[in-house]
Amino acid sequence: MSNADSVPFETTIMVRDNCLCLHTQRAARALARHFDEAFRALNLTNTQFSLMMSLNRPSPASMGAVASVLAIDRTTLTAALKPLQRRKLVRVRASPKDKRVRLMELTGAGRTLLVKAVPIWRKAHTDVEALLGNSNADGLRRVLLALS
Repeated sequence: MSNADSVPFETTIMVRDNCLCLHTQRAARALARHFDEAFRALNLTNTQFSLMMSLNRPSPASMGAVASVLAIDRTTLTAALKPLQRRKLVRVRASPKDKRVRLMELTGAGRTLLVKAVPIWRKAHTDVEALLGNSNADGLRRVLLALS
């Protein structure tokens, strides 16, 4: 193999140390593990918590609206809903106005679980912000919003 057919190891090190995508993915995984551990007592993942929070609204939400809020595709949303539906925390039904539109809402059990989950989220979130410092947390939020 010639040098023209390979990437120098120095480039690997440079990418490892500088790639914004890699560092963002690593941070996202670490945050996900932190929140997953916090919610473990409720048998809830951070993704399920976010999904349930996105359904905490006065009227049922469409799949498209929730997929947009969570920045996921509808197939991923459908898969994420299944365990919540099995636990009877979320209800999915056809829209009375358009049977092609699926509407989602929290059940009473879902709302009860969310009431228990929010203080856990607050504590876990406060712990993360304390690691960053308040001004760094606000700066990180601004940067992440700009990227998304």
